Amino acid sequence: MDAIQRVKDNFLESIQVKTEAVDKLAPVIAEAAHAIANALLGDHKIMACGNGGSAADAQHFSAEMLNRFEMERPGLPAIALTTDSSTLTSIANDYQFAEIYSKQIRALGQDGDVLLAISTSGESHNIVHAIDAAHDRNMIVIALTGREGGQIADLMNGNDFEIRVPTWSTARIQEVHIMIIHSLCDLVDLQLLGQDG
Repeated sequence: MDAIQRVKDNFLESIQVKTEAVDKLAPVIAEAAHAIANALLGDHKIMACGNGGSAADAQHFSAEMLNRFEMERPGLPAIALTTDSSTLTSIANDYQFAEIYSKQIRALGQDGDVLLAISTSGESHNIVHAIDAAHDRNMIVIALTGREGGQIADLMNGNDFEIRVPTWSTARIQEVHIMIIHSLCDLVDLQLLGQDG
């Protein structure tokens, strides 16, 4: 296979996964965005976490909230729990890597806050612990997962939202996660500002 055809195949596979997922995911994305907007209107904050590419996605989401997405607006309170290297390495060194997010949530999270937890497999131990900590703090959890949802799917309660991308390809899951994040940002802006860009 030549390189150009491989690029085209990657594009087409990404399009196919998005097309197959949209009808299933759109309603839960809309509900999750509504929950985020309501939390923000109630003077709560959004915390986000993930590992590797999902850590970058958590930071991407936080940046869109704190700065702006496509509409001009004041910054919104969001924290990426992935960015403080001293805190992350301190917790990992003194306790265990599985606690790097849960300890931050137990310190910073409050009743009514929202946790955006991102794991392509649904099996990341530190994300599982983060969700447990969020539940202990009466936070709403929005989990972006893939495959079969992993352990995270079993942790969701009636106030939570699991947005699961129905594929086993990590790359394709991550590509849809970015689409989900942008959709969440767009709907939050629409609810808060009441107008299209």
